[in-house]
Amino acid sequence: MRLSEPRIAPVPEAEWTDEQRKVLEPFVAQGRLYNIFTTLARNPRALKAFLAWGTYTLNHSSLDPRQREIVILRTGFLCKSGYEWAQHVRIGKRAGLTDGEIANIKLGSDAPGWNAADAALLRAADELHRDHFISDATWKALSGFLTEQQRMDLVFLVGQYTQVSMILNTFGVQLDEGLTLDPDLRG
Repeated sequence: MRLSEPRIAPVPEAEWTDEQRKVLEPFVAQGRLYNIFTTLARNPRALKAFLAWGTYTLNHSSLDPRQREIVILRTGFLCKSGYEWAQHVRIGKRAGLTDGEIANIKLGSDAPGWNAADAALLRAADELHRDHFISDATWKALSGFLTEQQRMDLVFLVGQYTQVSMILNTFGVQLDEGLTLDPDLRG
């Protein structure tokens, strides 16, 4: 975590405006009222727009859930986002990632055990993070197993989760109850 306390605090439920309540109540009903949402509720119009794109990238991406989580976790790790990493380790495990694979995501595409497809996903995330561009060699490797739409969605994911990491890191969004900060993402 970059910050040990919030720069922008979550809005307590007792202080919600009608506009904030309208955006947040679906999360209450689903039992998913996370600090990111109650923090972004400080600007409910922005939160509503953020949720539309975020819902697409997380729930409607054409990548399979395991591929999606490899890309999101690598992006969160590269952005040093303790919150993003902690949330998506849990989601990644539900998508089929093992503890060993999650540990290797931190090491990148050269870590032992990756198949060619997983290594290409990790390289693409690294290149987008570093250069804001996927090299021809990596694009060609991705084209061997991803459709055009899936390659687009990969770029969308890295862009979305880079933005999410910037928000989390800068606003100082703290971990939700039950999550543990990875020691590699302290400070």
